[in-house]
Amino acid sequence: MTYTTIQISTDARGVATLLLNRPDRHNAMNDELIREVTEAARALDADPKVRVVVLTGAGASFCAGGDLKWMQGLFEATREERVADSTRLATMLRTLNELSKPLIGRINGQAFGGGTGMMAVCDIAIAAESAKFALTEVRLGLTPANISTFVVARMGQANARRTFLNARPLSAKKAREVGLVDEVVPDAELDAAVEKEIGYCLQCGPGAIAATKKLIAFVDSHDTDACVAYTANLLADTWETEEGQEGIHTFFNKTTPSWRQ
Repeated sequence: MTYTTIQISTDARGVATLLLNRPDRHNAMNDELIREVTEAARALDADPKVRVVVLTGAGASFCAGGDLKWMQGLFEATREERVADSTRLATMLRTLNELSKPLIGRINGQAFGGGTGMMAVCDIAIAAESAKFALTEVRLGLTPANISTFVVARMGQANARRTFLNARPLSAKKAREVGLVDEVVPDAELDAAVEKEIGYCLQCGPGAIAATKKLIAFVDSHDTDACVAYTANLLADTWETEEGQEGIHTFFNKTTPSWRQ
């Protein structure tokens, strides 16, 4: 597909890069970017050749949040139009969050407001040392509504209170401390750190990764009784898959499974 606000590239290993490509606007989100990211995420999810997705931004920023022109347009919108816009943003974040492939955030620069939400849906988020972060909505008299589902899940309620309620700026180091990012590296080492995580993912069974992402979501949202039943069946199911049988067979025979790179 042809996009105007993003770029998609996939290498021979099946590693896809989803590049937010509005560097002149610090990759700020507007209607078009939200739509294109949603469409691209669905296409990448459905592509069996894609093993890993890397989410990053062109230029000096990861994502500066909502585009000011897009936000200004909401002044003229009806309530129904505002709800529809908000739902599209929430749908984009949910689609990224539920991607069946590992989603690695290459956080190359500032991530404010909604940009922090995009970072929060990544399974693994690695930030450059110079990156800056903030949940800025309350400074505008707004609330981080759509992104809260994912940011609170990543940083927890206590850290969310500390950062949502005063829009305090966060360094990359502080973002790591509160759980927004998993690792902080010198800017020059960002690509190497991302590549290391990609390497780990490519050692693992794609089907097992997809099932495990669903597993994590299930056990986080159900009681013990439901989890006992779900996990008992899931383990039996995975033993019966071609991938599971190949993995166990190659382990005992000291050979290499077909998915391992």
